[in-house]
Amino acid sequence: MKSWVSLVARLVLGSVMLVAGALKVTDPETAAQAVRAYELLPSSLVEPVGWGLPFLEIAIGLLLIIGFGVRASAAAAGVLMVVFIAAVASAWARGLSIDCGCFGGGGQVAPGQTKYLQEILRDAGLLVLAGWLWFNPVSKFAVVAEPNKEPQGATAS
Repeated sequence: MKSWVSLVARLVLGSVMLVAGALKVTDPETAAQAVRAYELLPSSLVEPVGWGLPFLEIAIGLLLIIGFGVRASAAAAGVLMVVFIAAVASAWARGLSIDCGCFGGGGQVAPGQTKYLQEILRDAGLLVLAGWLWFNPVSKFAVVAEPNKEPQGATAS
């Protein structure tokens, strides 16, 4: 049963990471704008983070979906979720009115147009999935077989 729950966790977390990265990778300037809107990083880091983050999200998403390096990929996704939660909470606490830029877009929005609580709750849910995968990395249909067991579909000789 755990391996089926891990499969669902892998696919959900991996899909979210993949989609988030894919929606940003085609417009790196807007991704950098979203990073800049948080007012957390020095200007020298805004561009590299804005341009590099989508590729990192895509890589983590693909690894989770195919089931390769699940524990490490889940840890990376978990770290990103903690960073995203902290960044959104910081923007909220400082009274900034920004779109998180999580799925493209980002930057300033009109006061009252923010969705900080929903974004934090979504990322907290994804963090729970990452935590599950850290403790339960073995799942159905992963490219890496469960330790000490034959790969799925193998027959005993």
